[in-house]
Amino acid sequence: MAEIGVVKEGYPFIGIFLVIAAVIAFVFHPYWAIIPLALALFMAFFFRNPNREINMDKSVIVSPADGRVMSITEVDDEFVGEPAQKVTIFLSVLDVHVNRSPIHGEIKFQEYFVGRFKAAYKTIATFENERHAIGIENDEMKVVVIQIAGLIARRIVSWVTLGNSLEKGQLYGLIKFGSCTELIVPKRVDILVKAGQHIKGGETIIGRIVS
Repeated sequence: MAEIGVVKEGYPFIGIFLVIAAVIAFVFHPYWAIIPLALALFMAFFFRNPNREINMDKSVIVSPADGRVMSITEVDDEFVGEPAQKVTIFLSVLDVHVNRSPIHGEIKFQEYFVGRFKAAYKTIATFENERHAIGIENDEMKVVVIQIAGLIARRIVSWVTLGNSLEKGQLYGLIKFGSCTELIVPKRVDILVKAGQHIKGGETIIGRIVS
């Protein structure tokens, strides 16, 4: 069975609800501590970080996030620098929320956009919501991964910066409480997922280089 940890950003939330539960149990009755205890368990569930088996084949791109594929569209992207396509992934509050690097490479581009907080499943969220983008480059290709905040998600967390090197499947950040992640890859990548499909970060193969 795969080990499941909790990222450090979850500890304060878990701790607060455990303290509240202890105070309520002491002052009132243990029965009333059930609700904060349940919330502490939910926080541990939300901030979970399960181990994933990463396909290290250099020709494949893995998913940067857990969630459901919303759309696959053709786009123009200055960093990718060639005909490109975008895979949009919606994360519900039940999905794992850590983000993983889809390829190995160096972060050559990083940009943070201050925006609004519309529901992440709405198309307009891609253009108006707060988001954080990184461009990763290696010898085979350039890709862009974008973390997009949602209606409930009000905090994008990134543990990397410009110039950092990433291994494929390496954790690089998370979005707290419901969100959307976009992956932009060259059009010469054969996309192997479909709209509506539920995928796993670091484990599901998004696409493969065909030329």
